[in-house]
Amino acid sequence: MRVIMSGGGTGGHIYPAIAIADEIKRRHPEAEILFVGTEHGMEREIVPKSGYPIKFITVRGFDRKHLLRNIDTIKELNKGIHEARKIIADFKPDYVIGTGGYVCGPVVRSAYRAGIPSYIHEQNAFPGLTNKLLSRHVDRVFLAFDDAKSYFKCKNEPVTVGNPVRSAFTETSREESRRALGIKDGEFVILGFGGSLGAKKINDEMEIAAERFAGKEGVRVIWATGKRYYKEIMAAEHPEAENIKYMEYINDMPRYLRACDLVVSRSGALTVSEITACGRPSIMIPSPYVTNNHQYYNAMVVADRGGAVVIEEKNLASGQVAETAASLEADPEKLELMAHMAESLGRTDAASVICDTIGIKEAEQDESAE
Repeated sequence: MRVIMSGGGTGGHIYPAIAIADEIKRRHPEAEILFVGTEHGMEREIVPKSGYPIKFITVRGFDRKHLLRNIDTIKELNKGIHEARKIIADFKPDYVIGTGGYVCGPVVRSAYRAGIPSYIHEQNAFPGLTNKLLSRHVDRVFLAFDDAKSYFKCKNEPVTVGNPVRSAFTETSREESRRALGIKDGEFVILGFGGSLGAKKINDEMEIAAERFAGKEGVRVIWATGKRYYKEIMAAEHPEAENIKYMEYINDMPRYLRACDLVVSRSGALTVSEITACGRPSIMIPSPYVTNNHQYYNAMVVADRGGAVVIEEKNLASGQVAETAASLEADPEKLELMAHMAESLGRTDAASVICDTIGIKEAEQDESAE
């Protein structure tokens, strides 16, 4: 079996592709899986570290603000299409699966034109342009959120499966995670982060939360500042207390999410899926700097069902996160209800359902059928 995975730009597109690839390899260890991305996307580093080979094509997104610059973009797109066709012709995949990002356009469209079974997965509640355009041509569209269905016109009904998340998010228990991190029984843990680089608004609010809860018995604050802000924050005055932990980046997110009681974060599709897979209540502050404000729609899927508090940046008052956290800490019944509602939205079988739907069955089943 030979499969091409294509998804790139950000971790939100790449990690779901890796989760699907891992499930395919679990079912068929002999399967050959090739990733196709761009050299300037995060996939260049993430994919090889995950143990998969990757090839690159020349393509970039359209500039909606400076239209004349798109002349070069179109030239690159044409080059990328030729490169994608050659990779497909050489590799001869049985399936091609795209998980978003403009790199998927040439790859998935070329596979479709070559008559190869092709599929896409959309992570956001408000779909990206590439996937909306591709949806007319692929064999099946997989969705993370039901709310995205109305944006697609497909030849087959889209299938809502959730976002593929790494198995570590389901294999780690809350008790084991808290014990490993040295968290005491009954301690209320606030976990705040704004992505690998960090987010200034979240850092501003976490700084106030650290000041408010520093030294408070029964409360712990874990604050991942992001690589862009860590040195600046550590060089400035900040609360020093045993119950405040500063980190640049969280390498073991499954353990920290399982261990905490409340998450403060952006609402990228993968972040939302990981939070709900772990059944954690959250305060979500959607990034206003993303296309079509899609993080807001992701967050509202959870908030509308009672699993999260959503505060848009334009409405965020200084200290509002600390105030909301204190209110939730004082209301364990509400916190427990939020956890229950978040968990009810969590899907941990997305990669498995995708494989089942497109016909990549368990190897044992294949053997018994012969």
